[in-house]
Amino acid sequence: MGNSNLPNGKTNLDIFASTLIELATLDREVLVVTSDSRGSGRVTPFADKFPEQIVEIGIAEQNLVGVSAGLASVGKKVFVVSPACFLTARALEQIKNDVAYSDHPVKVIGISAGVSYGSLGTTHHSLHDFAVLQAINNIDIVAPADNFETIEVIRAAIHHPRPIYIRFGKKVMPNLHTADVNFEIGKAIQLTQEREKYDIALIAIGETVTPSNLASQILGQKGITSCVLSLHSLRPFDEEAVSQATERSKVVITVEEHSVNGGLGSRVASFLMQVGIFRPLRIVGIPDEHTITGSQTEIFNHYGISADGISQIALDILEKGS
Repeated sequence: MGNSNLPNGKTNLDIFASTLIELATLDREVLVVTSDSRGSGRVTPFADKFPEQIVEIGIAEQNLVGVSAGLASVGKKVFVVSPACFLTARALEQIKNDVAYSDHPVKVIGISAGVSYGSLGTTHHSLHDFAVLQAINNIDIVAPADNFETIEVIRAAIHHPRPIYIRFGKKVMPNLHTADVNFEIGKAIQLTQEREKYDIALIAIGETVTPSNLASQILGQKGITSCVLSLHSLRPFDEEAVSQATERSKVVITVEEHSVNGGLGSRVASFLMQVGIFRPLRIVGIPDEHTITGSQTEIFNHYGISADGISQIALDILEKGS
């Protein structure tokens, strides 16, 4: 269950890097392969400690993924570290064919994802990665919400039998969970108190779970109940958690740092429609337009991906009933 009184942690990327060092200390088969990204990927300490367990490809993302697939094919536990915007665009064919189609369990780490690069603009934003990867068979997709989820997914990824894409931003994240929460790839985590009925189901992924959880607290002060799910895994998709939260709620809001096309909202809407669960649904994300330029916080606020924005959308949709 979520706890708003827990202090801020670190960036998920920093936690990823420190967890990777712990794992590599115990297992010399762990390798990092980068595209001139050891600094931005926080793996410089890893390179200093394990110089024989890091491969620098340079700014050549297609080669990066191809080499990583080859290393994985001979039993290495490979973590590919590169900016998400380039990794899932320039190297998409290699992810599709060399990793997913060839069934090599590469751990594809997309760093500085979503709008983390802020004012660098659309060229550096990855608002397409969920959409394109969902269209490729045999690669799981995970975006941790906090430091706890990050530690757990990296530990699980070491032994994960399938290719997996893990998405990280750059922001310092509040701790949403206590250590006794059970984490499993493909199983959503509910942050709010269990109830038989809710006014709102808030289903979020990655760094948008925090503003969704804060929005739930704002709504709670107005007497509006909500179920907040950290749906950290887009694939495997937790159908049971989504259907249960939806059936118990009057309306559903999905929240993501991604285009409103082809991401979490599209996946939730498609699933609910096909299984015959009908509720008013609103997808909160980046609309189908040229994205504004600004910091991540400024972009979030502009598009309503904030505690105030989400809570206001919830109030509007409840008032209208659609």
